[in-house]
Amino acid sequence: MPSDARRKYLEYHAITRCKVYRIRRVEGPKPPHGDPASALPLIPFGTANDTETFMSKARRVLLIDDNADAAESLAQLLALSGHDARTAGDGVRGIRMAQEFHPEVVFCDLGLPGMNGYEVARELRSLPFGRDIVLAALTGFGQPSDREKTAKAGFDAHLVKPVDPSVIESFLDDYA
Repeated sequence: MPSDARRKYLEYHAITRCKVYRIRRVEGPKPPHGDPASALPLIPFGTANDTETFMSKARRVLLIDDNADAAESLAQLLALSGHDARTAGDGVRGIRMAQEFHPEVVFCDLGLPGMNGYEVARELRSLPFGRDIVLAALTGFGQPSDREKTAKAGFDAHLVKPVDPSVIESFLDDYA
C-alpha cells in the first residue's frame, strides 16, 4: 500500500478509442463503494492537438517481455485501442506464440531470460511469415551500440523504455 503522500497524487495514463486522458487522483475522502477509480476525474491531456482522435487499424500485436506487469499493462492499453494483443514472458514462449498467433507487430525486450531479444529476432525472421512482421525492440537498452545490434539482428525499430503509449500508437499507425 502506498504512503498517504503518494496516494494523494498518483497519475495513471490510459488510452481510450478516441482520446488520450491523464487521470489524476485528487485529495479527499475515499469513495463510498471502495473503487478508487470512481473518484478520479478525467482530465484531457495537454493541448487540443494532444487529444485528437487517433484510431489506428486494429493489429495483431505480440509483446515479449519478462516483466509481466509491463507487458500486461501495455497489452491492455493496446486492447483499448482495438488491437488484439498477446504477451509472452520469454523468448521461447514468444516464438511459440508467434507461430500460433501470426502477429503483424512484435515488441520484444532485449534482456530476456534464456533466449535474448536478439536471438528471438533472428528466429522470428527465419519463420515463413517472419519477413512480414514489423519487429520493434522495446527495451531499456538505449546506447548507439544497442541500436546497431538490434538493426543487425533484424529489428525494424528500437524503442527505449519507458515509452509513452501515444508513441506506441503512432508507431502502429506509421510502421504497421
